[in-house]
Amino acid sequence: MNTEPTPPRSAPYATAPRPGSEPVGLWRTGELLAWLGGLVLTLGAFMGWYTISGDLRGSLSVIGWNTGTIGKLVFLVGLAVLVLLSLRAFGVELPPSVPDGMVVAALGFAGTILVLIRLFDVPERFEPAVGRGLGIWISLLASLLLIAAGLLKSAEDA
Repeated sequence: MNTEPTPPRSAPYATAPRPGSEPVGLWRTGELLAWLGGLVLTLGAFMGWYTISGDLRGSLSVIGWNTGTIGKLVFLVGLAVLVLLSLRAFGVELPPSVPDGMVVAALGFAGTILVLIRLFDVPERFEPAVGRGLGIWISLLASLLLIAAGLLKSAEDA
């Protein structure tokens, strides 16, 4: 009989990651960009979208939430992205026929359309608006980021 000890086998989890292997879960680029875009779009509804200058009062800002239904829908689009990503983080998955990335990209597209409507069509009650505030531009960038994140997420999942 051979009494020499056999060298221990290396466990599969102890091996070094393969070069080119991608991180999993929240650390993927598409996932992080989707979280960032959803959070910024949600908060963008509470940023100044229009500025109105007054004679003695100075200038006023109108936040996206106060621009009507479209401002509230922008908030709900951002919130829907955050809910979708939160559910996925807790293990709730969409059916395989509905890729998460495409849902995020579609929500980003809807957010982009809504923000563009408010960018070009100022509500009548804010007609003396002098200019567009920083918040509407941030919301537009966040919704475009959601489109890019959704497409990148789809490519990572494939």
